[in-house]
Amino acid sequence: MGQITVEKNVGGIEGLCIITPSVHGDARGYFIETYNQRDMQKAGLNMKFVQDNQSCSIKGVLRGLHFQKAFPQGKLVRVIKGNVFDVAVDLRLNSKTYGKWFGIELTAENKKQFYIPEGFAHGFLVLSDIAEFCYKCTDFYHPGDEGGLAWNDPEIGIRWPQLLGAYNGNAVSDGYRLIDGTLLTLSEKDQKWLGLKDTFKF
Repeated sequence: MGQITVEKNVGGIEGLCIITPSVHGDARGYFIETYNQRDMQKAGLNMKFVQDNQSCSIKGVLRGLHFQKAFPQGKLVRVIKGNVFDVAVDLRLNSKTYGKWFGIELTAENKKQFYIPEGFAHGFLVLSDIAEFCYKCTDFYHPGDEGGLAWNDPEIGIRWPQLLGAYNGNAVSDGYRLIDGTLLTLSEKDQKWLGLKDTFKF
């Protein structure tokens, strides 16, 4: 019996999937299968995962937008504690939706998973006091192969929830905060990425 439901091509972007597991709960708590290869294959998802990662971030942290250049990774992401807004941006040159983004709220409560295939940039914003984020990858991390895009590139136009601030021509976090006053926090590297047009020059 299948333990997942799969919504394919979400946001009109081919390949993006929202995966919702069956939750078996009672007075003691709950049980879910977080991954089942057989069920995924029945849903037409035949990716092979080679690496599992987990991160922990505090409220107001934004990680992204990241991709690997020569060794792209497909990612199956979920939140096991807290709440994040997770985003994928289509970077496939021959795609009809090149440059288009889609975002979904992933929480410990909704237990949804988001599958982002190879050829996308990925990032997320933490909306809870703390968030623990897990993801399975279809390729290994390759140091030196990292690429990135400005999280606030107006050409992409991501609408990050609860975030206030005005674009000032770069990815620096200064002047941005959540509606409750929490300052936006980015790594030094993530504040240096350029926009779509400057990153991919044809």
